[in-house]
Amino acid sequence: MDTSIAFNLGPLTIRWYGILIALAFGIGSYLAYREVKRLKMDLDELLNILIITIPSSIIGARLYYVIMRWDFYGENPSYILKTWLGGLAIHGGIIAAALAVFFFCRLRKHNFFTWADVLAPSLALGQAIGRWGNYFNQEAYGYETTLPWAMFIDGAYRHPTFLYESIWNLLVFALLFILSRRRRHTGVIFAIYLIAYSAGRFFIEMLRTDSLMIGSLRAAMVISALSALAGLIILYFINRKPLPSEGPAPADKSAVSRQQKRAKQRDAQKKQRKRIT
Repeated sequence: MDTSIAFNLGPLTIRWYGILIALAFGIGSYLAYREVKRLKMDLDELLNILIITIPSSIIGARLYYVIMRWDFYGENPSYILKTWLGGLAIHGGIIAAALAVFFFCRLRKHNFFTWADVLAPSLALGQAIGRWGNYFNQEAYGYETTLPWAMFIDGAYRHPTFLYESIWNLLVFALLFILSRRRRHTGVIFAIYLIAYSAGRFFIEMLRTDSLMIGSLRAAMVISALSALAGLIILYFINRKPLPSEGPAPADKSAVSRQQKRAKQRDAQKKQRKRIT
Protein backbone atom coordinates (compact mmCIF):
# COMPACT_ATOMS: atom_id res chain seq x y z
CA MET A 1 0.00 0.00 0.00
CA ASP A 2 1.35 3.42 -0.99
CA THR A 3 0.98 5.55 2.16
CA SER A 4 1.91 8.72 0.27
CA ILE A 5 -1.44 8.79 -1.60
CA ALA A 6 -4.36 10.48 0.15
CA PHE A 7 -6.98 9.79 -2.54
CA ASN A 8 -7.55 9.75 -6.28
CA LEU A 9 -9.79 11.98 -8.37
CA GLY A 10 -10.07 10.06 -11.60
CA PRO A 11 -6.61 10.18 -13.19
CA LEU A 12 -5.43 12.80 -10.65
CA THR A 13 -3.51 11.49 -7.63
CA ILE A 14 -3.64 13.64 -4.50
CA ARG A 15 -0.74 12.98 -2.13
CA TRP A 16 -0.45 13.70 1.58
CA TYR A 17 2.83 15.51 1.03
CA GLY A 18 1.16 18.15 -1.15
CA ILE A 19 -1.84 18.47 1.17
CA LEU A 20 0.36 19.05 4.21
CA ILE A 21 2.63 21.53 2.44
CA ALA A 22 -0.45 23.48 1.26
CA LEU A 23 -1.89 23.34 4.80
CA ALA A 24 1.39 24.60 6.22
CA PHE A 25 1.43 27.56 3.84
CA GLY A 26 -2.25 28.31 4.49
CA ILE A 27 -2.04 28.28 8.29
CA GLY A 28 1.28 30.12 8.28
CA SER A 29 -0.13 32.83 6.01
CA TYR A 30 -3.19 33.28 8.26
CA LEU A 31 -0.97 33.57 11.32
CA ALA A 32 1.15 36.23 9.59
CA TYR A 33 -2.07 38.06 8.60
CA ARG A 34 -3.19 38.16 12.24
CA GLU A 35 0.20 39.47 13.35
CA VAL A 36 0.23 42.20 10.68
CA LYS A 37 -3.25 43.32 11.78
CA ARG A 38 -2.14 43.36 15.42
CA LEU A 39 0.88 45.52 14.61
CA LYS A 40 -1.19 47.74 12.28
CA MET A 41 1.16 47.08 9.38
CA ASP A 42 0.31 47.10 5.68
CA LEU A 43 -1.82 44.07 4.76
CA ASP A 44 -1.31 44.69 1.05
CA GLU A 45 2.44 44.41 1.50
CA LEU A 46 1.99 41.15 3.37
CA LEU A 47 0.09 39.79 0.37
CA ASN A 48 2.89 40.92 -1.93
CA ILE A 49 5.47 39.22 0.28
CA LEU A 50 3.50 35.98 0.40
CA ILE A 51 3.12 36.01 -3.39
CA ILE A 52 6.90 36.04 -3.81
CA THR A 53 7.98 33.96 -0.82
CA ILE A 54 5.72 30.93 -1.28
CA PRO A 55 6.90 30.03 -4.80
CA SER A 56 10.46 31.14 -3.95
CA SER A 57 10.60 28.80 -0.97
CA ILE A 58 9.32 25.83 -2.97
CA ILE A 59 11.76 26.46 -5.83
CA GLY A 60 14.63 27.03 -3.40
CA ALA A 61 13.82 23.89 -1.40
CA ARG A 62 13.71 21.77 -4.54
CA LEU A 63 16.78 23.34 -6.14
CA TYR A 64 18.83 22.81 -2.97
CA TYR A 65 17.79 19.15 -2.80
CA VAL A 66 18.41 18.50 -6.49
CA ILE A 67 21.89 20.07 -6.32
CA MET A 68 22.76 17.99 -3.26
CA ARG A 69 21.52 14.81 -4.97
CA TRP A 70 22.80 15.56 -8.45
CA ASP A 71 24.31 12.08 -8.66
CA PHE A 72 20.71 10.82 -8.99
CA TYR A 73 18.95 13.72 -10.74
CA GLY A 74 21.72 14.17 -13.27
CA GLU A 75 20.99 10.67 -14.53
CA ASN A 76 17.21 10.97 -14.04
CA PRO A 77 16.26 14.54 -15.04
CA SER A 78 12.61 13.58 -15.50
CA TYR A 79 12.34 13.33 -11.69
CA ILE A 80 13.48 16.90 -11.02
CA LEU A 81 9.96 18.35 -11.21
CA LYS A 82 8.28 15.49 -9.32
CA THR A 83 8.15 17.31 -5.99
CA TRP A 84 5.09 15.31 -4.89
CA LEU A 85 7.42 12.34 -4.39
CA GLY A 86 9.34 14.29 -1.76
CA GLY A 87 12.71 15.95 -1.93
CA LEU A 88 12.19 19.48 -0.58
CA ALA A 89 15.07 20.61 1.63
CA ILE A 90 13.81 23.12 4.19
CA HIS A 91 17.13 24.95 4.39
CA GLY A 92 16.97 25.69 0.67
CA GLY A 93 13.43 26.98 1.11
CA ILE A 94 14.38 29.24 4.02
CA ILE A 95 17.38 30.69 2.20
CA ALA A 96 15.39 31.37 -0.98
CA ALA A 97 12.45 32.91 0.93
CA ALA A 98 14.76 35.09 3.05
CA LEU A 99 16.52 36.38 -0.06
CA ALA A 100 13.18 37.09 -1.74
CA VAL A 101 11.95 39.08 1.28
CA PHE A 102 15.30 40.88 1.60
CA PHE A 103 15.31 42.10 -2.00
CA PHE A 104 11.62 42.98 -1.83
CA CYS A 105 12.27 45.09 1.27
CA ARG A 106 15.21 46.79 -0.40
CA LEU A 107 13.03 47.61 -3.39
CA ARG A 108 10.12 48.91 -1.29
CA LYS A 109 12.36 50.59 1.33
CA HIS A 110 11.09 48.42 4.21
CA ASN A 111 13.00 47.21 7.22
CA PHE A 112 13.79 43.56 6.44
CA PHE A 113 13.83 42.54 10.11
CA THR A 114 10.37 44.00 10.71
CA TRP A 115 8.91 41.57 8.20
CA ALA A 116 11.24 38.73 9.21
CA ASP A 117 9.89 39.02 12.76
CA VAL A 118 6.32 38.75 11.46
CA LEU A 119 7.04 35.69 9.32
CA ALA A 120 9.30 33.72 11.69
CA PRO A 121 6.54 32.22 13.91
CA SER A 122 4.56 31.27 10.79
CA LEU A 123 7.63 29.57 9.37
CA ALA A 124 8.18 27.52 12.53
CA LEU A 125 4.53 26.41 12.66
CA GLY A 126 4.51 25.62 8.94
CA GLN A 127 7.61 23.45 9.36
CA ALA A 128 5.94 21.54 12.20
CA ILE A 129 2.98 20.73 9.95
CA GLY A 130 4.98 20.03 6.81
CA ARG A 131 7.23 17.48 8.53
CA TRP A 132 4.32 15.03 8.60
CA GLY A 133 4.58 14.83 4.85
CA ASN A 134 7.82 12.93 5.47
CA TYR A 135 5.90 10.36 7.50
CA PHE A 136 3.48 9.60 4.68
CA ASN A 137 6.36 9.46 2.20
CA GLN A 138 8.27 7.14 4.55
CA GLU A 139 11.38 9.37 4.50
CA ALA A 140 13.50 11.56 6.80
CA TYR A 141 13.69 8.83 9.43
CA GLY A 142 16.54 7.81 11.71
CA TYR A 143 18.60 4.82 12.67
CA GLU A 144 17.13 1.64 14.12
CA THR A 145 16.26 1.81 17.81
CA THR A 146 14.49 -0.14 20.54
CA LEU A 147 13.00 2.95 22.18
CA PRO A 148 9.27 2.60 22.95
CA TRP A 149 8.30 5.43 20.59
CA ALA A 150 10.15 3.96 17.61
CA MET A 151 8.13 3.74 14.37
CA PHE A 152 8.17 0.82 11.95
CA ILE A 153 9.59 2.32 8.77
CA ASP A 154 11.41 0.69 5.88
CA GLY A 155 11.40 -2.76 7.46
CA ALA A 156 12.64 -1.82 10.95
CA TYR A 157 11.81 0.17 14.09
CA ARG A 158 13.53 3.53 13.75
CA HIS A 159 13.89 6.97 15.28
CA PRO A 160 10.97 9.06 13.94
CA THR A 161 13.20 12.07 13.32
CA PHE A 162 10.45 13.83 11.37
CA LEU A 163 8.35 13.63 14.55
CA TYR A 164 11.22 14.94 16.67
CA GLU A 165 11.59 17.93 14.40
CA SER A 166 7.84 18.53 14.23
CA ILE A 167 7.64 18.65 18.03
CA TRP A 168 10.73 20.85 18.24
CA ASN A 169 9.28 23.26 15.69
CA LEU A 170 6.05 23.48 17.69
CA LEU A 171 8.08 24.43 20.76
CA VAL A 172 10.00 27.02 18.74
CA PHE A 173 6.71 28.43 17.46
CA ALA A 174 5.33 28.67 21.03
CA LEU A 175 8.49 30.48 22.16
CA LEU A 176 8.37 32.93 19.27
CA PHE A 177 4.65 33.55 19.73
CA ILE A 178 5.16 34.45 23.40
CA LEU A 179 8.20 36.62 22.71
CA SER A 180 6.41 38.45 19.89
CA ARG A 181 4.07 39.89 22.54
CA ARG A 182 7.00 41.10 24.64
CA ARG A 183 9.77 42.05 22.23
CA ARG A 184 11.30 45.50 22.39
CA HIS A 185 13.76 45.37 19.50
CA THR A 186 13.11 44.69 15.83
CA GLY A 187 14.90 41.55 14.64
CA VAL A 188 14.86 39.66 17.93
CA ILE A 189 12.14 37.19 16.90
CA PHE A 190 13.91 36.31 13.66
CA ALA A 191 17.26 35.94 15.40
CA ILE A 192 15.82 33.62 18.06
CA TYR A 193 14.14 31.57 15.34
CA LEU A 194 17.51 31.07 13.65
CA ILE A 195 19.14 30.03 16.91
CA ALA A 196 16.37 27.83 18.33
CA TYR A 197 15.41 25.99 15.15
CA SER A 198 19.03 25.46 14.14
CA ALA A 199 20.01 24.08 17.55
CA GLY A 200 17.29 21.44 17.40
CA ARG A 201 17.93 20.55 13.77
CA PHE A 202 21.69 20.19 14.42
CA PHE A 203 21.19 17.42 16.97
CA ILE A 204 18.23 15.74 15.27
CA GLU A 205 20.25 15.50 12.06
CA MET A 206 22.76 13.26 13.85
CA LEU A 207 20.09 10.54 14.00
CA ARG A 208 19.03 10.63 10.35
CA THR A 209 20.04 8.04 7.78
CA ASP A 210 19.36 10.09 4.64
CA SER A 211 21.32 13.28 5.29
CA LEU A 212 22.43 15.38 2.36
CA MET A 213 26.21 15.65 2.44
CA ILE A 214 28.84 18.31 1.79
CA GLY A 215 31.90 16.13 1.42
CA SER A 216 32.12 14.18 4.66
CA LEU A 217 29.88 16.62 6.58
CA ARG A 218 26.11 16.56 6.94
CA ALA A 219 24.83 19.60 5.04
CA ALA A 220 22.01 20.32 7.51
CA MET A 221 24.44 20.40 10.42
CA VAL A 222 26.73 22.82 8.59
CA ILE A 223 23.84 25.14 7.63
CA SER A 224 22.35 24.90 11.13
CA ALA A 225 25.64 25.90 12.74
CA LEU A 226 26.01 28.87 10.38
CA SER A 227 22.37 29.91 10.91
CA ALA A 228 22.70 29.79 14.69
CA LEU A 229 25.88 31.87 14.45
CA ALA A 230 24.06 34.39 12.25
CA GLY A 231 21.26 34.59 14.83
CA LEU A 232 23.75 35.23 17.63
CA ILE A 233 25.45 37.97 15.61
CA ILE A 234 22.09 39.63 14.93
CA LEU A 235 21.23 39.52 18.65
CA TYR A 236 24.62 40.98 19.54
CA PHE A 237 24.14 44.02 17.34
CA ILE A 238 20.49 44.40 18.34
CA ASN A 239 21.36 44.47 22.04
CA ARG A 240 23.84 47.28 21.45
CA LYS A 241 20.94 49.53 20.46
CA PRO A 242 19.07 51.51 23.15
CA LEU A 243 15.62 50.22 24.04
CA PRO A 244 12.58 52.12 22.72
CA SER A 245 10.94 54.29 25.36
CA GLU A 246 7.74 52.23 25.41
CA GLY A 247 5.55 49.85 23.44
CA PRO A 248 6.46 47.16 20.95
CA ALA A 249 8.88 47.54 18.08
CA PRO A 250 7.56 50.20 15.69
CA ALA A 251 5.89 49.19 12.47
CA ASP A 252 7.53 49.91 9.16
CA LYS A 253 7.46 53.71 8.57
CA SER A 254 6.79 53.33 4.86
CA ALA A 255 3.86 51.03 5.59
CA VAL A 256 2.42 53.54 8.08
CA SER A 257 2.76 56.41 5.60
CA ARG A 258 0.94 54.41 2.92
CA GLN A 259 -1.87 53.60 5.33
CA GLN A 260 -2.18 57.29 6.26
CA LYS A 261 -2.26 58.24 2.58
CA ARG A 262 -5.03 55.71 1.88
CA ALA A 263 -6.99 56.98 4.88
CA LYS A 264 -6.79 60.54 3.55
CA GLN A 265 -7.91 59.36 0.11
CA ARG A 266 -10.91 57.58 1.65
CA ASP A 267 -11.82 60.72 3.63
CA ALA A 268 -11.57 62.85 0.49
CA GLN A 269 -13.80 60.42 -1.43
CA LYS A 270 -16.40 60.49 1.36
CA LYS A 271 -16.43 64.30 1.36
CA GLN A 272 -16.80 64.35 -2.42
CA ARG A 273 -19.74 61.91 -2.28
CA LYS A 274 -21.43 64.12 0.34
CA ARG A 275 -21.05 67.19 -1.86
CA ILE A 276 -22.55 65.30 -4.81
CA THR A 277 -25.55 64.13 -2.79
